[in-house]
Amino acid sequence: MQSGLLFTTPVWFVLLCVAAGALYAWFLYSQEAPWSKTINTALALVRGILVALICFLLLGPRVKNIETTTHQATAVLAIDNSSSMKEVAPPLLESFLELEEKLRAEGYQISVVPLSEGDSLRFEEGKTNLSSFLGRIKNQFEGENLTDVILLSDGIVNEGSSPVFGTYPFKIHSVAVGDTIPARDIQITHVRANQVAFLGNQFPIQVDISAFGMRGQRAHVTLRQGNRVLGTKSVNIAEDNFFETIEWMTTSPEKGLQRFTIELNTLPGERTQSNNRRDVYIDIIDGRENILILALSPHPDLKALRSIISLNDNFELDMHILSLGPIPSELLKKKYDLVIFHQLPDLYNLWNNSEVTNLINSEIPAWFIYGGQTSVSVFNRVNKNVMITGGNAQQDRVTGRFNKSFTAVVLDPQRLSRLDRLPPIATPFGEYAVVPGSEIILYQRIGNLDTERPLLSINVGNDGRKTAAFLGDGLWLWRQEEFSQTGKTEVTDELILKLIQLLSIKEDKRKFRVTPADREFNTREPVILLTEVYNDVYEKIYGQEVTLKITNEDNESSTYTYVNTEGQPEFRISGLKEGAYRYTASALINNQMEQVEGRFLVRDIDLESINMTADHGMLRQLAAKTGGGFYLENQMPELFQQLKSSKSPDRLSSSEEVVEIIHLKWLFFLLVLLATMEWAVRKYLGQY
Repeated sequence: MQSGLLFTTPVWFVLLCVAAGALYAWFLYSQEAPWSKTINTALALVRGILVALICFLLLGPRVKNIETTTHQATAVLAIDNSSSMKEVAPPLLESFLELEEKLRAEGYQISVVPLSEGDSLRFEEGKTNLSSFLGRIKNQFEGENLTDVILLSDGIVNEGSSPVFGTYPFKIHSVAVGDTIPARDIQITHVRANQVAFLGNQFPIQVDISAFGMRGQRAHVTLRQGNRVLGTKSVNIAEDNFFETIEWMTTSPEKGLQRFTIELNTLPGERTQSNNRRDVYIDIIDGRENILILALSPHPDLKALRSIISLNDNFELDMHILSLGPIPSELLKKKYDLVIFHQLPDLYNLWNNSEVTNLINSEIPAWFIYGGQTSVSVFNRVNKNVMITGGNAQQDRVTGRFNKSFTAVVLDPQRLSRLDRLPPIATPFGEYAVVPGSEIILYQRIGNLDTERPLLSINVGNDGRKTAAFLGDGLWLWRQEEFSQTGKTEVTDELILKLIQLLSIKEDKRKFRVTPADREFNTREPVILLTEVYNDVYEKIYGQEVTLKITNEDNESSTYTYVNTEGQPEFRISGLKEGAYRYTASALINNQMEQVEGRFLVRDIDLESINMTADHGMLRQLAAKTGGGFYLENQMPELFQQLKSSKSPDRLSSSEEVVEIIHLKWLFFLLVLLATMEWAVRKYLGQY
């Protein structure tokens, strides 16, 4: 370390400080004192030094410290400890340890870093992401003199991007192990399936089968759900390097996370059977939303609405026409997510009965579609979107203009501009007043005149009930004309479907929620459940004791208890085996027991068993790109000689620090010591 003084004033000012100290001491101690001359001189000297130092500090001097650090050349022994290395890597560990000792003797600083974080070298990691591995090393040794990384690997990468595409500030020396010749094997390489499917609906499961060295043999692929066999298909292996995709269309009679198993029979000469079986989990939900269309009389709009709603398998539609009779009792018993009132309330008062009024006044989301037989006065009272006055039964002919500021759902303004080319429909003539809280989706366009009158609007009232109002009679004309112009009905269909989805979607207003941090977890990582508790005004509150019950596929349960705290809103569970789990969480909130349920999935992801063929070409390319060398497992002495001869020199780094002397603690204590010494002597001699 080097130090030096810096001055913000001329250096000769220091002489003035010394003169000030000497002058002060002379005035104080020049007269005859009652103690000896020696003591008087000593006291004058202490006082002079004290005053001189104080004056010196007033000049604001600074001290500059320069510290130099030596960084040794560092080499990292990076070990791929994935399961594909289990048979080939352990015999090399002793050679690696010898290399470590030799490099230390040559002045290298050595670190051993395995693929998985931690210090485990049991070679059980179920996946290999060399790009992430090398990136972690780069970040871990940032700022150090890392010059060389010795990578022991078979080159198999089954997660992340290829490490060849990365940039590294060090040389990578690849030590390649493993067999580059594919062994005789048949395996399931990939399974594709929906994460979610609806109960009763068909959904696809696709399986990729690959085989090497199995020409002329026949394999059988079986799809099962639990103990139920859903189908079996034969695969004729016609080539040495064979690939085929098989697809099933299937259904599930059960709800929840369902396990589907795909199995290959074992063929003679296979290297391993661990890749002959794959499990896929699909969340089967009974999530259909029930929609009721309640209409005054037959109308072409009704057929158009039925056709549009039927495009979404998640909607289940019922329809009733009041002019044909009262609402059937089976419809009244169903729980609906949306009711569409077509031309209701009507001029003929057919709507005025308990069944219809109960639906109109309920909390069920409602969509009111105006028609020629709608009673405007009653319509104004019930729709909560818009008020129409002064109509006198007259009508305007309008088209729609999309409100680009409407963002509750994603709609394509470019597509909706086609509404200008669709036939005009009838709307009531009069003055329009938009109810506060309503959002306009479509404005009325009369000829070439753009108006601010709403054609389609939506409102979420203070009570949380969603309502929409469409003020045009002739929706079917738009769909028909769009088809004649383009051969499609995508604009009208998208507008209506997204409106229905927005109206019927259920909002989560629960005050107690326990949700998994992810849909799927690995057996090698903890399951994380997030807890949220709210008061009556939906502010988060804490301190509740939560009881959590987790049940596996065999109906075996485990119970946990934890406290929801502000600093730790998540609960972690480790050690769960592969499978689908359901959970129930309960807590006492505001003297009332609240309970929630949910599901999550734990998977044992072993990507290593899919491909066991070493990729030495990638390792060779990676070494060449970074300026390193490529070595086989029996070439460790050559690797050592290369590292010994090309060792980089140690790197020096300097850091500079400038501080004001007044901040040095030892100087403060020196001043206190001088003042205390003078005071103590004078006090002792009785002259202070």
